[in-house]
Amino acid sequence: MNLLLLSNSTQYGRGYLEHALDTVSAFLPAGTRLAFVPYALTDHDTYTARVREALEPVGVTVRGVHESADPAAGLACADAVFIGGGNSFRLLDALYRTGLREAVRDAVRGGLPYMGASAGTNMAAPTLRTTNDMPIVQPPSFGTLGLVPFQINPHYLDPDPDSTHKGETREERLTEFLEENDVPVLGLREGTWLRVRDGEAHVQGAAPARLFTRAARPRELPAGSDVSRLLTVRPGFDVPAR
Repeated sequence: MNLLLLSNSTQYGRGYLEHALDTVSAFLPAGTRLAFVPYALTDHDTYTARVREALEPVGVTVRGVHESADPAAGLACADAVFIGGGNSFRLLDALYRTGLREAVRDAVRGGLPYMGASAGTNMAAPTLRTTNDMPIVQPPSFGTLGLVPFQINPHYLDPDPDSTHKGETREERLTEFLEENDVPVLGLREGTWLRVRDGEAHVQGAAPARLFTRAARPRELPAGSDVSRLLTVRPGFDVPAR
């Protein structure tokens, strides 16, 4: 499979996709017909227009899947698919309702390049269980696309030692996940992404990723790290630690 999984689509002080535009442009070369999935936000037209504004100057033609009577049919004439960020629960619910969950999964497994950002990156994992989002709607299942066999946590935030906030840190929440599930979780900090191609996976971008596994301390993975072995893991869900 050919995947580009971004932690975020907008970096502080920069325009939409600007922080990763060189990588995105290489992934979506000039002439690409891109099917964009805008369902993580409510205003699909405005969201699609924002993606067009960012990508059409580099030669990418953008069409929102919502612009077709049959959203899944838009994949047949596309050279790549991009699922954007927003609320992951709303997005996944829409993928089920439109039939795009199966259509995108099958197309990508068949060779269609897949780009995700934030919620769209969450969709590439087996389940929704490591999202940061509030469950504003209830999808039929937490099962996502399963393009990779491990979990991803976009927008990963490090604990702030000076914070007086008493809620759980991201690290504590992911540790709780691993108490109930034996699946690696790759935390992608802002400005970081995962590139998967031809059976290999590499961390790229501006910051290290952070890898969480059961019964081990989190590991820092600098940009350039080869994490291809994660593509061979066998995830275990609902397997409480003993």
